[in-house]
Amino acid sequence: MNETNHSEASKQPNILLVITDQQSADAIGCQLDRSWSQYLNTPNMDRLCTEGVFFNNAYCADPLCLPSRSSMLSGRYPHETGVVDNSPDETSCKRLRTFPSLGSVFRQAGYRTGYIGKFHTPYDPTEEFEFTANIHNNGADAQIPESTVAFLEEQKNTETPFFLVTSFVNPHNICEWARGDRGEDLPDDPIENPALEDCPPLRSNHLPAENEPQIMTWLRRSYHATKMTPVADFSEADWRQLQFGYYRMIEMVDRRLGEIMTSLRENGQEDNTLVVFVSDHGDGQGAHKWNQKTVLYDESCRVPFAFYWPGKIEPGSRDQLAQTGIDLMPTLCGLAGIDPPERLPGNDLSGVITRNEAGEREYIVAGTHFIQGEPIDGVHHTPNGRMVRSRQYKYCVYDVGEDSEELYDMLNDPGEMNNLAANPDYRGIIQEHREYIIEYCRAHQDEFSPVVILSDLKTD
Repeated sequence: MNETNHSEASKQPNILLVITDQQSADAIGCQLDRSWSQYLNTPNMDRLCTEGVFFNNAYCADPLCLPSRSSMLSGRYPHETGVVDNSPDETSCKRLRTFPSLGSVFRQAGYRTGYIGKFHTPYDPTEEFEFTANIHNNGADAQIPESTVAFLEEQKNTETPFFLVTSFVNPHNICEWARGDRGEDLPDDPIENPALEDCPPLRSNHLPAENEPQIMTWLRRSYHATKMTPVADFSEADWRQLQFGYYRMIEMVDRRLGEIMTSLRENGQEDNTLVVFVSDHGDGQGAHKWNQKTVLYDESCRVPFAFYWPGKIEPGSRDQLAQTGIDLMPTLCGLAGIDPPERLPGNDLSGVITRNEAGEREYIVAGTHFIQGEPIDGVHHTPNGRMVRSRQYKYCVYDVGEDSEELYDMLNDPGEMNNLAANPDYRGIIQEHREYIIEYCRAHQDEFSPVVILSDLKTD
């Protein structure tokens, strides 16, 4: 038997899960409009997305690091894990650890498990994975390919399948760029300020949406007043340079991904390895004058979700709704042929991936919690929000204020520029999406209570 072809013996693939940090679904070369393709070159990510299956409508569980990563590793909604912000208390951390992680699920199924790179969850990586390396939150991206290649080299002479997570920090360092760090001051590779003529133009949805809820106006002011997101006084040039820096950080990750993919091919492992590409959340990229994350606009909430398995998966895009936090674990278990933990809330998308089954659902839900802003006019708003993404619409609602709903027609207004929530012509659509929230909260014991539909939540 060929020493690399363990899949013929075990009927289980190797799995390499590649995670980037803060990469929007549209921040990949092959996903850009043709007019923007000159600004971003990502041949290795392009290959995973175009020669594999790419979900066009994949959303994270929460556009913030800890909630999203904890959700992906556990297969649970953030309100279930208790990890709903980047500073969870010990009770929440203990609650998360009651759920088996991807590492423990695959290890118990006979896989050799490993985790390399950014971890950033309350799990203990050394307890959840057999092999760990470069477990840092910043500054370790340059070492990740070497550690990953070493793991792959060790595995090529075994018949034991592996489950390896390779997790990059970038393009998360765009946060530091916005705060003024350039060149050698960045945690990873240096990037200098570019000439303006080399920068992409402003995004077409750079300005706030028409009829945006008052809470979103407050939150933008609140977040812009902090040292975390000091972009209130950004000029057009600043925003364009920010986009330039963001794209360079993505290209750095792409080059390192290329080293890993080359190793897979040279070791004869590519045909036996399912490569999954996802990000924990996206980045505002200047849309609606937001940078970083937390908001529920697509730039921050819609993420890459690609499955590359040569000879096993027919390439193509999928329009089915996916929620990466709750769908990742059951889908990976389905593709590996192992039993997932009981009562997971997500969907197994393996049939959608391998057989292009319908696999449609009416909607998915994501959440957010704003706690990092500054008080505005003496008031510190820290609202919770929920997003419902249905086939055509996105509905968002917050638990602060009565003017707290958003509705966007994602087919005709993908930039989310016209909030239709107060438009009487869409009263039926609004009510339908309110009912989705009610249904979801009841089904998943989510105690989220938006003011505008609180009376509905209390009725039966």
